[in-house]
Amino acid sequence: MVIDAPSGVDLALCERIAARINGALDERPEPYTLEVESPGLDRPLVRPADYERFVGQNVRVLTTLAVNGAKTHRGKLAGLRGTAVILVTPDGELPLPLEMIKAANLDVDIRADLARGKRERRRP
Repeated sequence: MVIDAPSGVDLALCERIAARINGALDERPEPYTLEVESPGLDRPLVRPADYERFVGQNVRVLTTLAVNGAKTHRGKLAGLRGTAVILVTPDGELPLPLEMIKAANLDVDIRADLARGKRERRRP
């Protein structure tokens, strides 16, 4: 089971949800295995609301058909415009129709995030 929350997911939230579900499942005689996890740093963008929630984040989008000669597109998410996801790329805005999106994820650069955190800690 994957859980998500507007404020993010931490270990405490996973533990609370697992405890609730385990409580209900323990009453059943069948054996089970329960795994509760967060969507992760490279969380998938699935619902139209996800494309609004993560505006300003870097994303990677795979399309079913080539757009501008490619099926993989990276850029900063600018949200939805009608039924198109808008990416801001070095070449400008790139609209990608929702029906052409095969998969989309946040595109996290761990090294850049660590370097930014290090710079921020150095500031007085």
